[in-house]
Amino acid sequence: MKKGKTYALLLGCFGILFGTVFYIKSLSNKSYKDDYNYIDKPILNDLKPVIKDTKTITRPFLDENVKIKVNYYDYKSTEDEQKSALIYFENTYLQNSGVVYGMDNDFDVVSILDGVVTEVKEDKTLNTIVTIKHENNVISVYQGLKDVTVKKDEEISAGTVIGKSSESNMLKNYKSTILFELIVNGTNVNPENYYNKTIDELS
Repeated sequence: MKKGKTYALLLGCFGILFGTVFYIKSLSNKSYKDDYNYIDKPILNDLKPVIKDTKTITRPFLDENVKIKVNYYDYKSTEDEQKSALIYFENTYLQNSGVVYGMDNDFDVVSILDGVVTEVKEDKTLNTIVTIKHENNVISVYQGLKDVTVKKDEEISAGTVIGKSSESNMLKNYKSTILFELIVNGTNVNPENYYNKTIDELS
């Protein structure tokens, strides 16, 4: 009787051991890919940026050597400031509706913001004139250009080179210039007061 019980106990232990080994082996052969859903799509694709990418108004040139030659004419400025904002042309003093920038050599002229070119025209007095419309009813006008690289209805980004400065008939006293105008909500404003501001700050 004791031998029978011993054999039965040994058989039971062997069965348990065999079953355990078989179970572990079956787990090792099982692919973990069956237990998970793998996604090839990057998780950042559907995320939207929290910070709004709002560009600021830049100067219409990149060369740091470019200087103001004729200031914007402001009715509220002093008499001396108003005199420095006059352009003498054909025996007439004209009130400057923008700012004349210049230097001894020709320099690249760039768009101050993203926008659409609404006009490219030739002018006997100011060479080529380029007008660009931006958001929030802002318009920039670049007068006195040559070697223009943009065309009407073209969408351009801020900082895009649109042409080069030149010596114009109106500004013969200076070697190479542009006359830059900034129009906000239909009114010419002093560009010097608007650089480094965002487009949203102009509305």
